[in-house]
This record gives sequence, structure tokens and C-alpha cells, in this order.
Amino acid sequence: MRRSSVFLVAVATAALGVGVVDAAAEVPGRQEVYAAAAAEFGVPDSVLLGVSYLESRWNVNSGTPSTSAGYGPMHLTDVAAANAGGSHHDGGTEDPRGDTARPTLLPEPRAVDLSSPTLRTIERAEDLTGVDRATLRTDVTQNIRGGAALLAHHQRTLGIDSDDPADWYGAVARYSGATDTDTAAAFADEVFATIGQGADRVTDDGQRVRLAATDLTPDTGQLDALGLRETRRSEAECPRGLGCEWLPAPYEQFGDGDYGNHDKANRPQSQKIDYIVIHDTEASWQTTLDLVADPTYVSWQYSLRSADGHIAQHVKAKDVAWQAGNWYVNSKSIGLEHEGFAAQGTWYTEAMYRSSAKLVRYLAAKHRIPLDRAHIIGHDNVPGTIPSTVRGMHWDPGPYWDWGHYFDLLGAPLRGVGNERAGLVTIKPDFDRNRPAFTGCDATGEPCPSRGSTSVILHSEPSFDSPLLKDIGLRPDGSPGTMHISDHSSRVETGQRFAVADRQGEWTAVWYLGQKGWFHNPRSAPTAVWSGGLVVTPKRGLDSVPVYGRAYPEAAAYPEGVPAQAVVPLQYSLPAGQKYAVGLVTGSEYYYAVTFDSANHRVVRGAMTYVQVQFGHRIAYVNAAEVDIRPSFSR
Repeated sequence: MRRSSVFLVAVATAALGVGVVDAAAEVPGRQEVYAAAAAEFGVPDSVLLGVSYLESRWNVNSGTPSTSAGYGPMHLTDVAAANAGGSHHDGGTEDPRGDTARPTLLPEPRAVDLSSPTLRTIERAEDLTGVDRATLRTDVTQNIRGGAALLAHHQRTLGIDSDDPADWYGAVARYSGATDTDTAAAFADEVFATIGQGADRVTDDGQRVRLAATDLTPDTGQLDALGLRETRRSEAECPRGLGCEWLPAPYEQFGDGDYGNHDKANRPQSQKIDYIVIHDTEASWQTTLDLVADPTYVSWQYSLRSADGHIAQHVKAKDVAWQAGNWYVNSKSIGLEHEGFAAQGTWYTEAMYRSSAKLVRYLAAKHRIPLDRAHIIGHDNVPGTIPSTVRGMHWDPGPYWDWGHYFDLLGAPLRGVGNERAGLVTIKPDFDRNRPAFTGCDATGEPCPSRGSTSVILHSEPSFDSPLLKDIGLRPDGSPGTMHISDHSSRVETGQRFAVADRQGEWTAVWYLGQKGWFHNPRSAPTAVWSGGLVVTPKRGLDSVPVYGRAYPEAAAYPEGVPAQAVVPLQYSLPAGQKYAVGLVTGSEYYYAVTFDSANHRVVRGAMTYVQVQFGHRIAYVNAAEVDIRPSFSR
């Protein structure tokens, strides 16, 4: 009997076993597909479901690859098919350091290293199943079979013959692709924790899948048989239970007084850390490590690998990395780069989400950073420094980073407060069902694959046919925004809070970039929840107030020997009568660090106070002396 026939018999048997057979159905349900693949290859059903959940949450992601070239629910990697070359970072003009006191730093695009075997697991799955790679990528049933075959192969390699899920710890750790002990263990521990807790959800293509909670104690001693290297934790600043190693970025001089690739500091004693910035690397893992090891390049505090959630730290939290394109934000933040090399806006693995959330929760507690979207921000939320830099700022991690799920993992779920009189809304669409019609993922003007998103689109009127809003920073000619994947002219994101400007039927309007932006918000399927908080509005008598991209001190605050940095407003303004949600109130600061010798570095603090607001897609700052801060529900 051919293997495909065996599989069909297994599907029928599995379906009979759970009592959900539909005689008229030609295609088995996803639950039955998992059961059949597990039975065919001798993998415990719970193990197969647990591994798949940690890779993809059982989603199919429209057949598109993850950021590390993984396809389908089992994350079979095929880098040759996924890598389109280039990245959204290649096209930007952002200076990662973002400090006009130093010469502009514009890194050159680098070649992508695609040699890692973890980026080619589909080749082994092809050998084991006899199914070609194109089918393994696109056919969900065959993808699940391929993952089951890989797990069974890893179990055979270990020489273990058992149908007890507790005896599959080593095979699960091997499936992660991790090369160090801590990361392999962290991945396997998460899989078995998922098995212990159980899971039940509807996938992004509408399939109900359940994993019954099972109390078991896995044989963690199997990890020793994998022959993995010990994790180089050394000085890494990470919580226990994560695969985290210390791979320091170089702090070196290289002629003419120049140096890189970060600045020494003494945070939080010298400056409070207010932000954690979420990036994606737009490079493969090895390329990412090569880049941050280059003293002439740029830096960030942490890198996170997609397939298994492995973490590498490069810059201490006390020091300032050159990562966000805004020197004020750099000096007040910690940057996390998440592996990804395709510019198409692909999906992120559950393993990476979980490692990232554990790390951010640890850092936030250590540095007293609130777990909200005013402090945990994307690179795409960082403002330009002055008008000329606004257009070149980067847009990662993009509209497919699941902020709602991420905050659930952080233990700070996004919730509403009050009712329609609360005055604010928190953007919160259903990620899987919210599918904006973006374009340009693969080619300019071409529709992107349909997939879940955290972005909600704003219109100039309460109608889908009305134009999008205008962002004069991105389009100085005053033309409206577009649906191109990188164009956030008229786009709000999950977790962001905005002041309500108006309501009509199923539409809600918020204040955005000085305009009234409308989004569809029906009661039956809301895309936002009511929230309370503080808002700012210009003081009485002011027609508008300037908006800034950094909270720099007034000129009089700079001591001798430290050049004053101009307080330059952006091209936007906050008009009278409009309200914007307050993120934080902060004093003015500038970190003067233009020499290799950190003894010459200074923190300049001024008398000015700023209020951070959610002004558009990006945050911004206004002078506290020019605005009134009041409760959002006040009239």
C-alpha cells in the first residue's frame, strides 16, 4: 500500500475514533488531520499538537512563510523559496543613531547568510515523506505530515521507542533547531507546558483545534543525548528559563575620532529607561549576528531567533544602543530585534513571541517600565527627530505583529474601561478576522496575501469609499495615504489609545495628526474598546501648539562645552479643540555622547517639561506649558 493510501486510512480511523465523521465531507477537519499524521508516524497526538502550537498556534498564515522562512502549522523551513532578497531596511534613510551632534550614519545593505540547516528543514521532510517541497509548503495536511515525520525521525535518532508523550522531550528539543542546551530546553519546556495546560482555539482559516490538558512529567534528561553546546550566558541580562547568551557588540575606535557601535552610559542611574522598542531584523540569524559584531555598523540590546525563541544580548541595558533612529528615544530605551529577513511582512512564531514576552516582562519589572503601548512601542511608533527625518523612519515590526496576543503573554491584556463617555478608545480588533487589503508585500501595487493584522484603517469620512487621511511628513504634497504595506499615514495599531472626536452609526472618529479619522467600529464586531485616561489640549487662547519628535532641553540648560541642540518642531501641529491621549509626562533631557571616552559624556537636563502623546501612528511630544492635561471624560 502506498503511503498516501495509508494516510487516508489513518484519517478515516482517527475520525471514527473521535466520533466526528461527516459522511458527505471529502476533506477531514484539522483535528483529524493532526490525529492521522500522529498515528501514521507513531508520534503522540499531544506532542504533535504541542509542537505545532508553539510554532504557529496551528495557523496556516495563508501559505506564506514566517520571518525565518517557515511554512505552515509545523513551520517547515524553506529558505530558498522564502527569501526574496532585500528588506524594508534597505530602502530607508533613517540614521539609526538619530543624533545630529554626530555625522549621519547610514549603514549599507548587507548580504543575507542563508546557510543554516535550520532554514532548510523542508528538505529532510521531503526525504521522509516523499512529498515535494512545494506541496509541503502549501498543503496544510502534507505540512502536518512533514512535521510529524521530522519528530519521528528525531525520536528514532535518539533510539527511543515509546508512545508515552513524556518520553518525547528530546525529540521536541531537537525539532526546535536550537544549537545550545538552554534554548532547546526552553522550547521543549514551553511545548510540554502547553500540553499540561491544554489549548483550544479557532485557527486563522476557521478550523477548531483542541489540545486536552494532560498532566505529565517529561524526561528532561534526554537533553544530554542531543550533543548541544552549553549556552554562553556569561554576562547576559535575562530571566531564568530562557535560552539567552552574551555575544557582545564591539565598542571600538577606528580612526579620525570615530567609533562604534554604541555608547557607554550608566542607566538607570544617569537616565531612566522609559521604553522598550520592538524591531524585526530584516536579516537571517547569522547575518544579524555578523552585523552587530561589526564596530562600524549599528547595535541593539537583544536579538531573538524566530524558530526557537533563542536570545542573544549584545549591549548592556545600562548602555545606549544605536537602534531606533531617534537619539532621545535611543538614550531612553532598550531595543529588541526579532529575526526576519523577508520584506513581505510575514508572520512571527509563537516560540519567539513567548521568549520576547518573558524578556520584556523581566526588563519592564527591573526598570519599572509600564506594560502599555505608550512604553512598549514598535520601531514604527518612534517619531522622526526633525522634519527632514520623518519620511525616512522605519516601519517594522509592521502590521502583522500581533500586539494583542503579545500583551496577553506579557500578562497585561488590553482591556477597555467604562463606556462611550470614557472619552478614549483603545484599538483592539480581532487579529485573525481583521484583514486590511494591503498592497506591495511582494510587488508594488500587488495585493498582499490575506492575513490577520493589528492595524485599523482610518478614513476622512465615515465611509469605506472616502479617502484615507493625509500625513504631510510622509507626503509633503498633501496627497492622502495609501494601502501600501509600509504606508502608515492613516493607520492605528492595537493597544494604542486615541481621543474620541465623533461617532456616527457604526463609525467612530478619533483625533489623528490634527485631523478627524474615522474607522468602522460596529457593536457586533468592535475594533476598539472604551478607555479612560488623561488627554491634552492646547491652552485657552492658543490656536495650536507645536509637536516635537524629541524631548530636548531649552538652550539655556546646556553647560559650557556641550553644544545646545535646537528644539525643532516637526511639520505637524496640535490644533485647539482637539485632544490626544497622554502616554507619559517627562522632563527634558539630552545625552551628550560624541566621543569614545565616556568620561566626556554628559546628561543635560532642562526646565522644560514635555507630554508624550499618541499623535498619529507614531508617538510625539508637546511642551507641557502649552497644553492643559485633563481627564478624558471631561467636557
